[in-house]
Amino acid sequence: MAEVWIPPKLQQLTDGKQQIQVEGTTVRRLINNLELLHPGIKDFLCDEMQEDLVPGLAVIIDGEVSLLGMLDKVKEDSEVHFLPAIGGG
Repeated sequence: MAEVWIPPKLQQLTDGKQQIQVEGTTVRRLINNLELLHPGIKDFLCDEMQEDLVPGLAVIIDGEVSLLGMLDKVKEDSEVHFLPAIGGG
């Protein structure tokens, strides 16, 4: 199962867990399975239509920023991070 790192803002939905083992071969499936384990988390990760990640949220898979978002592949031993964009300038 992939290891998903939960942003601090969302850890209230995961009973304070920072990392969760979740099954899924794509980011979309990973999020759907994460929602089954921790209801409500999908609303923070996906847009209103649940077609894409919320604007300003990046998914990093095995140290690489995903360019495909919800469609990107996830391996069984992947490490996945959801990171909010950092503003500034």
